[in-house]
Amino acid sequence: MTPLVFTELDGSRYGLRGERVFASAEMAFSEGVRRLMALSRGARCEFDCAGLSDADSAGLAVLIEWKAEAARRGVVLVYQGLPAAVERLARISDVETLLKAA
Repeated sequence: MTPLVFTELDGSRYGLRGERVFASAEMAFSEGVRRLMALSRGARCEFDCAGLSDADSAGLAVLIEWKAEAARRGVVLVYQGLPAAVERLARISDVETLLKAA
């Protein structure tokens, strides 16, 4: 398993790479929340997910929870480059709109 790595692209844009599997979900959630906490209310944050190589239901749950945490903090979180496997999993789970909601 490749651990999730956040790379700051610029300001509040981050590139994500690694595997999103059940074993790393708790760590991944904490890392994402740490970045969201650093932003002020009204800020926009982008997580570029093109570097994610694997997806499962736990990884999808982390993406959804990051969106919820961002909304609670008044931050707009946008996902770019979601892997096809993540989009498929979201679609068949009927939660696709949760990933796209602002």
